Amino acid sequence: MAQPQVAERLRFVKGHGTQNDFVILTDPAAALNLTEPLVTALCDRRRGIGADGLLRVVRSAALIERGVLDALPDGVGPDDWFMDYRNADGSIAEMCGNGVRVFAHHLRAAGLMADDQFVVGSRAGARPVIVHSHDAVHADVTVEMGAVTADGASLVRIGDDAYRGLVVDVGNPHLACVVPDLTPDALAAVDFTAGVTLDDEVFPHGANVELVTPAGPADDAGRLPAAMRVFERGVGETRSCGTGLVAAGAAVLATRDDKVGTLVITVPGGRVEVGIRDDGATLRGPSMLVADGTLHPGWDRPHR
Repeated sequence: MAQPQVAERLRFVKGHGTQNDFVILTDPAAALNLTEPLVTALCDRRRGIGADGLLRVVRSAALIERGVLDALPDGVGPDDWFMDYRNADGSIAEMCGNGVRVFAHHLRAAGLMADDQFVVGSRAGARPVIVHSHDAVHADVTVEMGAVTADGASLVRIGDDAYRGLVVDVGNPHLACVVPDLTPDALAAVDFTAGVTLDDEVFPHGANVELVTPAGPADDAGRLPAAMRVFERGVGETRSCGTGLVAAGAAVLATRDDKVGTLVITVPGGRVEVGIRDDGATLRGPSMLVADGTLHPGWDRPHR
C-alpha cells in the first residue's frame, strides 16, 4: 500500500516518559490526516522517527469539526488541548499515562499553556495534570488518571507459560498479573518475543498485559515497592506504560486485600509513583523532551 504523502515540512518533537517514547505533532486545527500508514511510518525506528506511539496536540473542538470525534469525552471542553493518541501500529488508544505527562510537559515547554495545573483531553475523558517543575528538557508531572475498575480474573499465555491476572480498566483494558514469588531477576528473564495470547471473550479488542512482582516492605513514606514489565496492544513490549502502572498498582494492592495505597513501581525505563484511591488514581513521574526537528517533504514515499 502506498504511503500517504506529507507535502509540508512537518515539525515534530521527540519525548519520552520513563523511556516510553513518542513523536509529538502540534496540529491545533486537526489539519493532518493521521492515517494508519502515516502513523506507522512515523513510529517506525528505521523508516521514520521511531516511537511507541504518536501524540497529536490538537484543540478538542477541531476534532469534532473534522469528524475525528463524534462528541467530546466526559469533562473535556472545546478549548482544551486534546491528546489524540495513536499506537505505533496506527491504531487509536483511549489513554496513555506516560503520554499525558510528556504531552503536558510539551504544552508548558512550548508556551501553549501558561499555568502548571490544567486539563488534558483524552478519549478516556479529562485528565487534570500538575507540572511540578519543567524546563526545555526535563519535567516532573502528576496526572489524575481517573477511575480504576477491577472486574474479575483471566489468563494470558506468554510462550509456554500461563499467568493469571486481574482484569482492570483504566480508561483502556489491562490484565495485570501479580506473580507469586516472582523476583525482579526472574521478571527480567521472561521472554515476550513470542507475543501474548489473551481470552478473546474477555478482551475482544485486545489488552495491555502486565507482569508484576509482589510488593516488598513499605519505605519510610509508606510506599510499597514493586517491579513491572508490560506488553502493550498495538505496540509490543515497551519500557514503561502509564495506564499499565496504575493497573499493576491496583492488582498489587488487591493481593493484599487493599483498595487504596501508594506504590513506587520500577519498570525497565525508570521508576514511577502510583497512588490508588477509592475514587481514582494518580501517576507521578518524569518526562523528557529529547529533540525537535523537521520532516522533509517526501520522507514518507517509498525509495525508488
